[in-house]
Amino acid sequence: MDLKDLKNLIKMVDESNVNEVEIEQDNAKTKGRLKIRISKSGTTHAMAVVQHSAPMAMPHHVPTQHLPPPAVQFESQETIEKSKSERPAGAVEQGNFIEVKSPIVGTFYRSPAPDADVYVQVGSSVKPGQTLCIIEAMKIMNEIESESSGKIAKILVENGQPVEYNQTLFLIEKA
Repeated sequence: MDLKDLKNLIKMVDESNVNEVEIEQDNAKTKGRLKIRISKSGTTHAMAVVQHSAPMAMPHHVPTQHLPPPAVQFESQETIEKSKSERPAGAVEQGNFIEVKSPIVGTFYRSPAPDADVYVQVGSSVKPGQTLCIIEAMKIMNEIESESSGKIAKILVENGQPVEYNQTLFLIEKA
């Protein structure tokens, strides 16, 4: 479930006679579970639960304070397009290479699990939408996908290394 889906769900709950919606969703790629509860009444707690199959003592719970009825601010398409052009891109062209940059601060992982094969290695051919790595941030595994076709020319980060926002992770030679 992405941010757009979540905004649409909040809007639908706000405009309907439904007082509360709870959704649980499994993600086969990250082997995680997402639980979301949206409530109109101010007497229940909203809770996001993220569980991963990696050994944990207990699920990570993020309780929030009592919530008033959902109030979501929607942006116009013009505002969204303007903000997209002002943000640094996930991939930046440099000559014959495309730099794949980290969209968040976190820990870089080359494979979905310590004993699993790496997503890509130097010389691997990639296509748009193909997972290149995972960046873990706040116990959430974020898949970083290729935005273009080409070959992995260089991997600039070691497995398990912390990465900064906008740090270059890969160089992809254009196809």
